[in-house]
Amino acid sequence: MEDRKEWYVVNTYAGHENRVKESLEKRIRTTKGVEDCLDRIVVAEEEEIDYKNGKEIKRIKNLFPGYLFVKMNMTDEAWYVVRNTSGVTGLIGSAGGGGKPFSVPDEEMEGILKRIGLSEKKVVAEFAVGDRVKILSGPFANVEGIVESMDDASGVATVLAIMFGRETPTEVEYINLEKAI
Repeated sequence: MEDRKEWYVVNTYAGHENRVKESLEKRIRTTKGVEDCLDRIVVAEEEEIDYKNGKEIKRIKNLFPGYLFVKMNMTDEAWYVVRNTSGVTGLIGSAGGGGKPFSVPDEEMEGILKRIGLSEKKVVAEFAVGDRVKILSGPFANVEGIVESMDDASGVATVLAIMFGRETPTEVEYINLEKAI
């Protein structure tokens, strides 16, 4: 079987996303032949911090109420398991008439995954601490500096850039840096 896993949007009842995720994970484990077809199930949530009466209150906010994302190989069996899971009301992007849904472009999913801290892609830096780099975009575009530190988990480097005659530490994503010649 060809392994072409793509992202799909599953519609659920609002407020039941995590319950549907658990049900779907259980069905995958108990249904023979589909465990290799379904890769990841993601509820897009992020932590929000509110301040009330001088106290910090943390809560989880669902970015897409009523939806979860499934990375899967769209076989007939996998499609059947997903759409017939308790709490699933359908898959987004179906042409109707029982047709299979369209997948979500990887670029769109990468933005969502990055926002919730589950990004799949890692940017590999072609520079190291102590190297001279050029900032490619943003307010400091075309400014050169020395890499002071690097955080591979977030893909951000601290660059000591010369601004107004003094070294100023600036945090820049790896993707916006190139090694200066």
